Amino acid sequence: MRTLRVAMLGCGTVGSEVARYMKRHADDLTARIGAPVEMAGIAVRRAGPPRPGVPGHLVTTDADALVRRGDIDVVIEVIGGTDPARGLIMTAFAHGASVVSANKALIAAEGGALHAAAAAHGVDLYYEAAVAGAVPLLRPLRESLAGDRVHRVLGIVNGTTNFILDRMHSFGADYSQALKEATSLGYAEADPTADVEGYDAAAKAAILAGFAFGTRVRVDEVHREGITAITAADVDDAKAAGCVIKLVAVCERSADGSFVNARVHPAMIPSDHPLAAVRGACNAVLVEADAAGQLMFYGPGAGGAPTASAVLGDLVAVCRNKLAGVTGPGDTAYNRPAVSPMTDVVGRYHLSLDTADQPSALAEVATVLGRHGVSVATLTRRPREGGFSLAVSTHRATDAALSAALCALRTLDHVRRVRSIPRLGET
Repeated sequence: MRTLRVAMLGCGTVGSEVARYMKRHADDLTARIGAPVEMAGIAVRRAGPPRPGVPGHLVTTDADALVRRGDIDVVIEVIGGTDPARGLIMTAFAHGASVVSANKALIAAEGGALHAAAAAHGVDLYYEAAVAGAVPLLRPLRESLAGDRVHRVLGIVNGTTNFILDRMHSFGADYSQALKEATSLGYAEADPTADVEGYDAAAKAAILAGFAFGTRVRVDEVHREGITAITAADVDDAKAAGCVIKLVAVCERSADGSFVNARVHPAMIPSDHPLAAVRGACNAVLVEADAAGQLMFYGPGAGGAPTASAVLGDLVAVCRNKLAGVTGPGDTAYNRPAVSPMTDVVGRYHLSLDTADQPSALAEVATVLGRHGVSVATLTRRPREGGFSLAVSTHRATDAALSAALCALRTLDHVRRVRSIPRLGET
């Protein structure tokens, strides 16, 4: 029985957990795969001090030499980013190694080229860990629902932003306080931009849209809004409306399948909706399909151990394929419907405005909204220093109509500020 050899690129939070679990569960992995699997080398940017649980003789700073060895069966890539990860993965393919990756940014940007290269060399590319951490999501979309027609995928796919918004809602923290706590607990990076501005979730939305609809959506085709503009006042407005603010990723297909849409933005979710109960750094995704109806996937979406779980699941699948002399499912893209712009999306909206203490201010706001085809469903006015704070919920309108109305509102003399605009409901 030959031993399958694994090389790993990166040994940070996720990589160190992968190495630890490979050693701890070696017997189980052997039984499930049908052959022993061993770590043959670990490439890091800087050697640094010894890593607990990682044998020093396996560590190298020459990642290129590691993937060129020719005796490596599987490369696990957990370094993140597009460079040098892309080149190293391509080199691994060329030298006969299958790849397991957790790199959502790379897959969203270069998934098509990577799948083509893997197919050309007769190897696998798996990346369950790139979306929603430990939550099994991509494989069910690709395999379990392969005979169904998925219409919509809606979910919370970034644990950092969910933790921040949960602290703001449950404990009354403001954004800066919640972010500081997330950073201290390791949920947020020193530079949290990718999370709080929605870049991380947008990359995941692009991947999800591809799996759900059998197409390829570029990450620059995903409409993206973050949570940095969400204030304690917005959270209070949501509570008053019986809602919770969440950063959601939405992927939809039109009824005739001619176009798809993918977007990431804050939304006011009704308190009785399944996503409203997702707390802390967890992820949850709802999938709506013809025959299956509505399915929900829930669990830890971030952290070393949860992500390592998804990596190891892919490792078992890829190693089984190696032993059988086959490859698993490849690129899921088989069609290319148009990607509709955000301006065409129809939804309900929540507007927060500060106005002067003038009798005409309220009438002017309502007039401008009506002129642009945005009708008011409810309006709440609260006294504010030197004026009023208006919380406006609208009926359904296109995003283009709302954007035009907002531009006009900002020109009014009596409107001092238009704050964040979370969507209402699931959109």
